Amino acid sequence: MKLTWLGHSAFRVEMGEAVVLIDPFFSGNPTFPGSIEDAAQGVTHILVTHGHDDHLGDAAAIAAQSGAQVIANFEICQYLAAQGATNINPGNTGGSLGCGDFDVAFTPAVHSSGAMGENGHSVYLGNPNGLILKPRQGRSIFHMGDTDIFGDMALIQEFHEPDVGIVPVGDRFTMNGRTAAIAVRRYFRFEAVIPCHYGTFGLLAPDPSDFVAGLDGAGTRVIVPRTGQAFEL
Repeated sequence: MKLTWLGHSAFRVEMGEAVVLIDPFFSGNPTFPGSIEDAAQGVTHILVTHGHDDHLGDAAAIAAQSGAQVIANFEICQYLAAQGATNINPGNTGGSLGCGDFDVAFTPAVHSSGAMGENGHSVYLGNPNGLILKPRQGRSIFHMGDTDIFGDMALIQEFHEPDVGIVPVGDRFTMNGRTAAIAVRRYFRFEAVIPCHYGTFGLLAPDPSDFVAGLDGAGTRVIVPRTGQAFEL
């Protein structure tokens, strides 16, 4: 399995015949490296955790051009279909669905979800989610989306036992690094964790140092990738 961090909360995951983009916020993302064409090359699936612009990103345009299947909650799927996505596969909190080489499970997240519509009015896009990718072979990945710490993370661990965590650490809109480290220590048994949602804008923590320090001695591998550089799991 190959992962590439594409800045903010965006990841490219290659597993088997599947090429998955998660929260593909490329246009307007100052930390996104390279080109959208390269990032989306061969994409088969697009996963969206919630309906904020920095997570919806370029999902509609990429889906319309590539025919990749969009996986998100019902409201987001309908919203993106209205923008040209032709292949949608909706789910919602507590559910799971099959995608060929992998399954996706929808978990809760403590956040909000909505996009700016016409005339500056907010469009409701359902509840936010975390998403767990469960490949037929290889490690499962839990992308938490945007969230605070919450006690039912213990149930996510009990029910799904994810191997790898992708964890927001940037503060203000999500957990900060210290809280995210406590969440990982208290509720999960990850083999490895990857921090995200930091350093994109001045409002966010500039780096994941508090998260890394908070997991010192925990026995969990902390991976801090460079944007655009693929790595194996």
